[in-house]
Amino acid sequence: MTTSLNPTIANKQSNILPFLPTGNFYFSYGIQAFKKRRFDAAVKWLKKAIELSPDEPLYPCQLSIIYTEVGSYHAANQLLSEVVDSYGEEYSDCYYLMANNYAHLGLLSDAKKYADIYMEQAGDGDFEEAASQLIEMLNSLEEEEPEDEYAFDDEDELIIHQETAFYHLENEEWEKALTILHEMMQLFPEFTLAKHQYAYALFHSGNQDEAIELEKQWIVADAKDIHSYVNLAAFYLANGQKELAFEHIDPLRNVYPMHDQQKLAIAETLARAGYYQESVDRFRGLKNKLVVGRKGYYKWFSIASYQTGKPSRALNLWEKGCKQFPHLSEEVGPWEYQ
Repeated sequence: MTTSLNPTIANKQSNILPFLPTGNFYFSYGIQAFKKRRFDAAVKWLKKAIELSPDEPLYPCQLSIIYTEVGSYHAANQLLSEVVDSYGEEYSDCYYLMANNYAHLGLLSDAKKYADIYMEQAGDGDFEEAASQLIEMLNSLEEEEPEDEYAFDDEDELIIHQETAFYHLENEEWEKALTILHEMMQLFPEFTLAKHQYAYALFHSGNQDEAIELEKQWIVADAKDIHSYVNLAAFYLANGQKELAFEHIDPLRNVYPMHDQQKLAIAETLARAGYYQESVDRFRGLKNKLVVGRKGYYKWFSIASYQTGKPSRALNLWEKGCKQFPHLSEEVGPWEYQ
């Protein structure tokens, strides 16, 4: 026995139009979330808008502003560079936004370069006053600290590579990180942090034995290299080899390095090992803006704070970390960490 649809119902159903969200629909949601400072939601909606309307430059521009707000300056400039490459002078405001991001990263020559381009192209644009103030500040810094032109350019190039590597590492894009770190090892052989980051990415990409072997070779060659101890401790802890891990953790407890990246590495390692109060003391001594604000800073400082009886500080750090690194919210929170 067959049944047929009532003609009246069929006619009504045929008049129903399916709702197909557009890029503008998701963009509006992203703007609302941004105004409420719900940055992780704003990023999600704007990425959907870009996916549906890849030829609309306004959407990546707005996403770049959110990245700037949460301190992801390199990610912001990647988006802005793509807009500039495609639309050029039509979106001249991008040049000021890029200049602002470079200034935050400490890349002063690049900041001035893009601020000057903005002033040349935008005329009386929306950011004219802000760009003028930025250029004035950069000029005063140049007068106070004259640099050798070529050395300064090399330093800028190193920092750009370093920020790119950090971006991929913190987003767990291991293959991309390995590519940029391998290039850094060729271009800047004296920048030893790159090889340790390479080993870290290698370990997490599934090549654990190779990563451990590299660090064992390097620690024999230089027994004072803090990052070899840090990496081997992290690798052995991840593999459940606690006895081997603590052989490399214990020496770090009496080391107080000068460089902020090394300070951060030791603070994270002490937190991983359960030396929470010692870890908190190390984290509280960090001030450098290129270190404070890393994913590891928020995660492990939050865990160490919670474990030492500071739940409010732990929650505040965790929330800030999740806003800047949405993937962090998928990990175990400090209140659940064992």
